Amino acid sequence: MQPITPSSGGANAQPQVAFQRQELGLIMGLYGRMVAAGEWRDYGMSFLRDMAVFSVFRRTAEYPIYRIEKRPKLRLRQGQYSVVAMDGQVLKRGDDLRAVLRVLERKLIRSVD
Repeated sequence: MQPITPSSGGANAQPQVAFQRQELGLIMGLYGRMVAAGEWRDYGMSFLRDMAVFSVFRRTAEYPIYRIEKRPKLRLRQGQYSVVAMDGQVLKRGDDLRAVLRVLERKLIRSVD
C-alpha cells in the first residue's frame, strides 16, 4: 500500500496553500512588534486549497481585525498578497509581502506631543 499524495489522487489529497518560512518570518516580525505595542493579542492561521490566511485579533474571542492573505492564483493579476480589514476592505495588495505589510506598520507610527 502506497501513501496518499496529491499526485496519487486520494480523497483528502488536495494540495494546500501555505506561507513559506521567509513569508512567515516577515509576518511574525510585524506581529511581535504589534504585540509589544499593545495593539494585537492573538493570531490564527488557515491553510486552504486556494489561499493561506494569517488572521490577527485584538482579543481572542472576536472577529479578526486584519487578515493577511496569500492567493497564488492572483500572482499575475493584482498580486498574491493582500491585507484585508475587518469590514472586508482590501487595504493593500501586491506581489511584495514586505511592501504589503507596510500598511499595517503605519499603525505603529504615532505622533508624540
